[in-house]
Amino acid sequence: MKAAYLVRPGTIEIREAPRPEPGPGQVLVRVRAVGVCGSDVHYFEEGRIGDTVATEPLIMGHEFAGEVAGLGAGVSGMALGQMVAVEPAMPCGHCEMCLEGHPNLCLNIRFMSTPPDQGALAEYVAVGAEQCFALPAGLTAADGAMLEPLGVALHSLRLGHVHLADTVAVIGCGTIGLMTLQLAKASGALTIFATDKLDDRLALAQAYGATAVCNVSREDPVAALVALTGGRRADVVFEAAGAPESPEQAMKLARNGGTVLLIGIPDDDRIGMGAGTSRRKGLTIKMVRRMKHTYPRAIALAAAGMVDVRSLVTHRFPLEETQQAFRLVADGGDGVIKAMVEMG
Repeated sequence: MKAAYLVRPGTIEIREAPRPEPGPGQVLVRVRAVGVCGSDVHYFEEGRIGDTVATEPLIMGHEFAGEVAGLGAGVSGMALGQMVAVEPAMPCGHCEMCLEGHPNLCLNIRFMSTPPDQGALAEYVAVGAEQCFALPAGLTAADGAMLEPLGVALHSLRLGHVHLADTVAVIGCGTIGLMTLQLAKASGALTIFATDKLDDRLALAQAYGATAVCNVSREDPVAALVALTGGRRADVVFEAAGAPESPEQAMKLARNGGTVLLIGIPDDDRIGMGAGTSRRKGLTIKMVRRMKHTYPRAIALAAAGMVDVRSLVTHRFPLEETQQAFRLVADGGDGVIKAMVEMG
C-alpha cells in the first residue's frame, strides 16, 4: 500500500508500506479522508511538538475516517464496508486518570501520528475496534474526519461552562476556533466576539454566528471588546490561535472572575502571560488536552446540522499531493481553513 512519510522537516515522500492485518480486537480501515491538523504541521515544519521528536520517518494524520475492510478476532457489531470515524487516542484504560474517567489525561496514552505510533496518511490502518464510531448515512468520510477537531472544540466548550446569554470571545478563527464559535452559539451565548488576522476567516466567523469581529493586525481587540461590552469584557475566552501574544490577550479579554481556555499549541512550546492581570481578575485558566468521550455527541451534532463541518473543508488533495497539502496549511495561503487528503 502507499503511505505518506515525513522523512525530515518540510519533506513528505510517498512510499510503499506493508498493508497491516487486523489483530484480535482490531479493525482494518480503508482510509478515505484525512484532515491536515495544525499539530501535525508542527511535525512537518519543526520535526517535533515540545519534547516529542520525530526521529524516524513518520506517517502523520489523526483526523480521519474510512471504510471497514477487515475484522480481527473477537470484533462484533461492525460490518465490512461500513463507514467509520476513528478516535486517534489509545488510552491504557487502567491508570488512575483512565479509571477516573479522564482518558485524555491517561498516564500511558498513545496517539496516532505521535512518535512512535504512525498515523492515518496511508491507504489502510489497523485500529482498535473501540476507536471506531459508525457514521450515519448523511455524513461523508470528510465529515467523519472533521469529527476529531469538533471533539476538541466540544471538550473545550464543556471545560468553559458556557451559559445562556454569556459573552464569549474566540481568539483565532481556524478550524477549531470556528467550531468552538458554532458550539458557543448553539449553547446560548448572546455575544460572540471573534478575532483573527485574516478578513476571510472573520467573514466566516460572522457567517457562523459571531456578533462582532476584530482584525488584530489593524485594531486592538481589547479596546474593541471593552467598547462592545461597556467595559465588562467576556465571561469565557477561547484561545485557539497558538500565537505568542494570544494567551496574554486572552487574559485581558476576560472579565473579572472569567474563564480562559488555552487550546492553541505555541510554536516554541512556551506560554507567556503577565501574572498581574490574571491574578487580580481571579481568572480560571484551563489547558485543553485533546478530548474525551466526544465522538457520539460530535456525530449527533454534525448529523443534526447544529455544527457545519462540511463548509470548513476548503481544499482537497489526493494522497500523492500530501506534501502540497501540508505546505499550503503551513503557509496559510489561498484562504485555507481545512485541507483534506482524500483517497478513493
